[in-house]
Amino acid sequence: MGRPVKKPSLTTWIFAGLVAGVVFGVLFPTSASRVAALGSIFLRLIKSIVAPLVFATLVAGIASTGSVKTMGRIGGKALIYFEVLTTIALFVGLAAVNLAQPGAGLHVTPGGAPAAIQTTTPRLSEILEHVFPTSIIDAMARGDVLQIVVFAFVFGVACAAIGVRARPVLELCESLASIMFRYTHYVMWFAPIGVFGAIASTVGEHGLTVLVSLGKLVATLWAAEIFFVVVVLGAVIAIARIPPRPFIEAVREPFLLAFSTASSEAALPTALENLEHMGVPKHIAAFVLPAGYSFNLDGSTLYLSLASIFVAQAAGVHLPLGTQILMMLTLMLTSKGVAAVPRASLVILAATVASFNLPAEGVALILGVDTFMDMARTSVNLIGNCLAAAVVARWEGIKLTPEPLAASS
Repeated sequence: MGRPVKKPSLTTWIFAGLVAGVVFGVLFPTSASRVAALGSIFLRLIKSIVAPLVFATLVAGIASTGSVKTMGRIGGKALIYFEVLTTIALFVGLAAVNLAQPGAGLHVTPGGAPAAIQTTTPRLSEILEHVFPTSIIDAMARGDVLQIVVFAFVFGVACAAIGVRARPVLELCESLASIMFRYTHYVMWFAPIGVFGAIASTVGEHGLTVLVSLGKLVATLWAAEIFFVVVVLGAVIAIARIPPRPFIEAVREPFLLAFSTASSEAALPTALENLEHMGVPKHIAAFVLPAGYSFNLDGSTLYLSLASIFVAQAAGVHLPLGTQILMMLTLMLTSKGVAAVPRASLVILAATVASFNLPAEGVALILGVDTFMDMARTSVNLIGNCLAAAVVARWEGIKLTPEPLAASS
């Protein structure tokens, strides 16, 4: 008897949907816009998972530690790691744009800021206020992950403090988390179709020809993102002694989802489950991963530094190194805590450009290829946050002992 034929994994099907979507979008651009609903349906299903899953896993995880001190230590370590890595990402983008000079020769001239681009960012006080929810129901309805994390953190600490009387609530949260993981598996059956619809509509709307005129910018960003993942995150894996093969297996499927949908939320449930299978404790994964979505956007911060200097190059404005570093410090502060804003990177970019008296037309120029760059920065954000959870676990002295991933993956 011959050996049984191995069924294609879900990752294989997602990649097939990605390729098929690109081909369909190129060959049938008009029809491609009609399949956009498939991607939207998939993202809606994914977003329905995020709030209950993050709440249940975080409350159960924090309460199981029984120690506020432990969670405070984990939070402190996570914030230190976030700040170091995002700072490195900013300077990788700065180095890449100065070496490649993608904006040179484009000759962008001022003519008034496009109305579609917002040029203001929240003040620090507004960001701090936004972190704390007035209603957990409202935060869940809006899908505000950071507010859910804050509420669940305090709620979990309260459960740990009252001890045995909180046991029914913890059992409910543990059951809810298990149910939501199963729910995720069912939704993931639709993933290849959703990815097909999302990528087909994107290629059909923008076409591949838009990449030609701004190809150098896109190529510079992708090269810088790849360098960051291979060199910087690779060094972190080696220093923290993260097992490379299990980590790659854990992030492979969430990476494809984040890349093809340009949505971090699409990858969150699968990433959370895979990290637990990799050996990252539930209370660490459920806290660090969602928090990283607001404070550890490595791909987005790299993009911001690269894109802001690109606008200056396109406008023919020479920025001294000191001014560039000041711009990086501005981005470092304004890019925190605004992940809930749609197209947050563009909002921050437009505001930074305006504050340094650079023409907003440069940002409008980037809009044409932003979708293709969004795919790169979102997937790098995902990898960086998964690694952050693994690093904090190792920092806590936990040996990562991977379990087999679920059959669907």
